[in-house]
Amino acid sequence: MAVETLSPDWEFDRVDDGSQKIHAEVQLKNYGKFLEEYTSQLRRIEDALDDSIGDVWDFNLDPIALKLLPYEQSSLLELIKTENKVLNKVITVYAALCCEIKKLKYEAETKFYNGLLFYGEGATDSSMVEGDCQIQMGRFISFLQELSCFVTRCYEVVMNVVHQLAALYISNKIAPKIIETTGVHFQTMYEHLGELLAVLLTLDEIIDNHITLKDHWTMYKRLLKSVHHNPSKFGIQEEKLKPFEKFLLKLEGQLLDGMIFQACIEQQFDSLNGGVSVSKNSTFAEEFAHSIRSIFANVEAKLGEPSEIDQRDKYVGICGLFVLHFQIFRTVDKKFYKSLLDICKKVPAITLTANIIWFPDNFLIQKIPAAAKLLDRKSLQAIKIYRDTFLQQKAQSLTKDVQSYYVFVSSWMMKMESILSKEQRMDKFAEDLTNRCNVFIQGFLYAYSISTIIKTTMNLYMSMQKPMTKTSVKALCRLVELLKAIEHVFYRRSLVVADSVSHITQHLQHQALNSISVAKKRVISDKKYSEQRLDVLSALVLAENTLNGPSTKQRRLIVSLALSVGTQMKTFKDEELFPLQVVMKKLDLISELRERVQTQCDCCFLYWHRAVFPIYLDDVYENAVDAARLHYMFSALRDCVPAMMHARHLESYEVLLDCYDKEIMEILNEHLLDKLCKEIEKDLRLSVHTHLKLDDRNPFKVGMKDLALFFSLNPIRFFNRFIDIRAYVTHYLDKTFYNLTTVALHDWATYSEMRNLATQRYGLVMTEAHLPSQTLEQGLDVLEIMRNIHIFVSRYLYNLNNQVNFTYQFLKKKFYIFSQFMYDEHIKSRLIKDIRFFREIKDQNDHKYPFERAEKFNRGIRKLGITPEGQSYLDQFRQLISQIGNAMGYVRMIRSGGLHCSSNAIRHLDSVLSDHTRNSAEGTEYFKMLVDVFAPEFRRPKNIHLRNFYIIVPPLTLNFVEHSISCKEKLNKKNKIGAAFTDDGFAMGVAYILKLLDQYQEFDSLHWFQSVREKYLKEIRAVAKQQNVQSTSQDEKLLQTMNLTQKRLDVYLQEFELLCFSLSSARIFFRADKTAAEENQEKKEKEEETKTSNGDLSDSTVSADPVVK
Repeated sequence: MAVETLSPDWEFDRVDDGSQKIHAEVQLKNYGKFLEEYTSQLRRIEDALDDSIGDVWDFNLDPIALKLLPYEQSSLLELIKTENKVLNKVITVYAALCCEIKKLKYEAETKFYNGLLFYGEGATDSSMVEGDCQIQMGRFISFLQELSCFVTRCYEVVMNVVHQLAALYISNKIAPKIIETTGVHFQTMYEHLGELLAVLLTLDEIIDNHITLKDHWTMYKRLLKSVHHNPSKFGIQEEKLKPFEKFLLKLEGQLLDGMIFQACIEQQFDSLNGGVSVSKNSTFAEEFAHSIRSIFANVEAKLGEPSEIDQRDKYVGICGLFVLHFQIFRTVDKKFYKSLLDICKKVPAITLTANIIWFPDNFLIQKIPAAAKLLDRKSLQAIKIYRDTFLQQKAQSLTKDVQSYYVFVSSWMMKMESILSKEQRMDKFAEDLTNRCNVFIQGFLYAYSISTIIKTTMNLYMSMQKPMTKTSVKALCRLVELLKAIEHVFYRRSLVVADSVSHITQHLQHQALNSISVAKKRVISDKKYSEQRLDVLSALVLAENTLNGPSTKQRRLIVSLALSVGTQMKTFKDEELFPLQVVMKKLDLISELRERVQTQCDCCFLYWHRAVFPIYLDDVYENAVDAARLHYMFSALRDCVPAMMHARHLESYEVLLDCYDKEIMEILNEHLLDKLCKEIEKDLRLSVHTHLKLDDRNPFKVGMKDLALFFSLNPIRFFNRFIDIRAYVTHYLDKTFYNLTTVALHDWATYSEMRNLATQRYGLVMTEAHLPSQTLEQGLDVLEIMRNIHIFVSRYLYNLNNQVNFTYQFLKKKFYIFSQFMYDEHIKSRLIKDIRFFREIKDQNDHKYPFERAEKFNRGIRKLGITPEGQSYLDQFRQLISQIGNAMGYVRMIRSGGLHCSSNAIRHLDSVLSDHTRNSAEGTEYFKMLVDVFAPEFRRPKNIHLRNFYIIVPPLTLNFVEHSISCKEKLNKKNKIGAAFTDDGFAMGVAYILKLLDQYQEFDSLHWFQSVREKYLKEIRAVAKQQNVQSTSQDEKLLQTMNLTQKRLDVYLQEFELLCFSLSSARIFFRADKTAAEENQEKKEKEEETKTSNGDLSDSTVSADPVVK
């Protein structure tokens, strides 16, 4: 190829012809296009999943999260560079040791604590079979071996730290000093050493409290003894068994006998081969004691205060350091020892990790018994008494604490939202950053305080084996929710917090650099030269250089060590040093904000207190108003999952996770979901069967729970599933209604109504059952008769009672609405006025009800309000009456059809069957039945308001005629929605109600239809007269208007005439020619005739000869 022949010196970039720029622009455009498409795809996915995404966040499941922790690849050697080589070495060694301690601490907290804590979990006593304990321990041996290596490494690091510190602070005046240590206090080193000792102490406490681990260990040793007696049976070589037994003994001695911490401090710190002297080094002893006192002074001031950050953890380290100091130098500062014990009156117990609680007084008395003997017993007893009183006081004050923290945290949330939503002004940028920094730190402090209250209280109750009251449990669960709410705020505002944190760290670094710069100038300006001054200057330069970069843990550690050297010789004034220390503390907090908040809001300890979960769910169910807090609790419950992944005693940690998942879901189902399902079902049943008056449902007496709030919750995320309460309850109701409908098909209407009610009341989207709506008895519906009329007449014994029963239920509901309308004050008062008005004017008006009065009533009703569809209350009332009439019409149609078919079929039979049919027909007078069942109730004195019905019929007929004309006009239009040419249900309904109220005479006394006819005839004649007059004037437009008016009047008159005929026909069904009194009289006469005829018949049958056919 041509390219290969080119000279190697040739460079393609030398001649710029612009092609590269064009190519870059094309690529950028393509990339921009890709990003736009990808963004739109993500938005579509988000929209599609919108209903299923909950408010709960999960750091392990979220695909994208911001990592705020600064990171760089520079090593300690690259960072620690000054002209002072000796100082470089000192700082490098101490920094490397501190980093090593931090790594060991992290490994212990994540891997070893959790592996030990979760040992034995995930298997209940019932599921355990013989041999499972030994199998679990067998799997765990490798973990214990790793722990043994870890502990050995910790011993080595402790030894090295002590040696490195002792080498710097030497009491031998002849030996040369590495650097001048007068006024130099590497407090950071002692703090880190304290942290490592606290790790060893925690391991001891975990193992000491772990009864299951010790029991399994004992059983495993017994198994080993059995194997030792018969190795071939187990397929093990005997020569391999002894080393393994020795190894187990070593593990037991090192780890399981509670000697991890003790073995560390009892190491031989003095070098035997003439190396570093420790126990005889008085300068180091003084420095050690001074550093412990200095750390303690800082801790004591903040312990138990609202501004406490990590002082409890440091106090554990101080106790460890104090015991180490005593072990090495064999001297005890009694006053300081008493001060350490006095802290127990402030802090009775400290949670080391999860459910492991530590009592400092017990530790100090056990580890330094000589000093404990010097103290009087009363003071030691007082500490234990205080512990009991602390728990009692805490139980009483918990509710108040919760209320206070609710206010504090809510206020803080508002500040967060306010300060982060506000745009940053460049002229007040520094002030704004300081405000943000303070708000962030305040949130962390609240989280720390709440977390401490929860852990201390719960673990103290557990440790002292005292029962918790339900009130305390509820209060502690509320605090857990607050803790997760704080975490949620930080998480939700991650983008703004991330942006702010980077600016705040830079601002704090700038403040620190200014302070150091002032001190450095002061040192340089002093012309007196000494090695010590040179060390100070080198340390300040190192601090400056290190601060000029990202605020990583390593850099902040180096600054802290450098300032230990740089603050000697009064290089900083007192008023300068304190603000610098505050800035450095803030820098520590802000740089690790996300991690620290996450640690404080971690609710992994809840796994050991999950017995409170059922009580919590019962409380949520009883107080459904704030059901949304469930999201926070489930987030807290899932915090222990990362820790569970370090379990090593099972085949896989997945077994433990599945067991936990199953347990929580069972509790949720039992204490919330199933109760909710049953309560909703009960509510729907009682609402549908209100007519039975099953129990008192007055909310003022029995209370009221708005369970609908549970269905407005977003799905709750737990493990790899979403718990959708709405879907769960909907499925339960669908399943229940379907199953019960299959058992009793005749109840389909009831369950259909319950489905509709569930949708209206709770917003549940129910599934139709799609089951046949007929029963399996000898009964048919109207469609079956029409399809199989020949089968019906020949084979079926049709039972109409089912249809009539449904009609009765339907009418009962409609009449309840009817009564409510008639009882309404606006309606009742108008009707009473109309009755009074008619009585006053009837003599002057020829006993006819005025058309104008009815029209006025119709118009007046519209003023009371109309529906969104434009219907007045009278429109709705007219629809109600039409529905009642349609129901009656349906019954009439079915019965008429059935009798007609039967009569045709039995026409050829003899008179005996005819008599039987007639009697049967008379026995099934369903219209009469539906009148008789409602009439007594309608005519009772308590329903006197219904007696006004006859006076509302005129305006009702007006309303009906207008509606009827409107429906008929729609037949000629394209949009035929609502079109109809007949509606006799209204006439049937009016006739039926007038019959029930026995008001035919009252209605007839109005002579309403005569009044209407006269009114329209009068208007028609007037229009005809006008037409005659206008025809002479030849005004065509006016004539057209007159013709339209006459046509309209004719239509209205015709509609009224049709309604009058329909009403007259409908009245025949109800024997409307007779009043209730006349009907009763006729009924009595019939009964007497029947009795007489029965008597005559019995006499004749005795004397007559039997007739055989």
